Amino acid sequence: METSVDKKKYKVKKSGTFDRLDVSELIFRVIAYLFVGIFALLCLYPLLYSLSSAISGRVAVDGGKIVLWPMDVQWDAFAVVIQNKSFWVAYCSTFFVTFYGTLYMMLIGILGGYALSKKRLFGNKFFNFALIFTMWFAAGTIPTYLNYMDTRNILEGMGITDQKWLVVLAMGMSAYNIILLRNAFESVPKEIEEAAIVDGANDFQIMSKIAVPMSKATVATVALFFAISRWNGYFWASRVVSNGYDKPLQVVIQELITQFEEEMSEIGAAASVGSYSQQSVIYAMVVAAIIPIILIYPFIQKYFAAGVNMGGVKE
Repeated sequence: METSVDKKKYKVKKSGTFDRLDVSELIFRVIAYLFVGIFALLCLYPLLYSLSSAISGRVAVDGGKIVLWPMDVQWDAFAVVIQNKSFWVAYCSTFFVTFYGTLYMMLIGILGGYALSKKRLFGNKFFNFALIFTMWFAAGTIPTYLNYMDTRNILEGMGITDQKWLVVLAMGMSAYNIILLRNAFESVPKEIEEAAIVDGANDFQIMSKIAVPMSKATVATVALFFAISRWNGYFWASRVVSNGYDKPLQVVIQELITQFEEEMSEIGAAASVGSYSQQSVIYAMVVAAIIPIILIYPFIQKYFAAGVNMGGVKE
């Protein structure tokens, strides 16, 4: 027997109309959309400003006339960046660190997360507590720095002088990402794993052919998290990497910014000669540095929300 609510829903669906929102719900939606829109614009503005400053003329940039749109468009600043060999060496170093660092971290994260998701693991509670403990109480800046320096000395003692491997190996651990993967693996139905065990599958086969494929949203999200952290990594890389050829992109950009600022302070007005400003070169480097992330993100954006929800909620 249909109720009045069922009839009302049926009529709404049949006529193609929608029920009117309550005043309070309408106000909430307007405020929510307005807040999200303003927040999105605030996030987008730095990128638009950097691009506009990179392609604007010298007079407009030095005079602080750029607000949103470019003025006196020129591409000389990008030409300077393209011809800078140090910039491209750092670009290649960052690609190296991001690619191999992400693979290394995902290997550790998947193996560790899968092991910690099994209650039959001896000392499961202790290892989970020890992992979470590192998020509550970090070792501190100085002990972490000494640990990285000892790792560099060990690698050099093994004949590995390429300091990019230091960034890959020493900074390839993330307790937060391992917890996300652990929670995702715990959400895999136990019945599927039991059926695989009956068919003769071992833990490695269950992990690679069942747990990881069924948690691909979380795996993709964690890979994105770590890839962005390695691509944007600056502080520790600037402290422990001394070889100029192994410095990542963000470190080199900061050094070039410092160099340009020193030249401008020493030369003064003579530094502002030509069609572009020195500041435009800096903004051009910033824009060039974020292009790979902008190109990659749309392909894995569909996994982002689902991955965070799946890995962040423990049933």
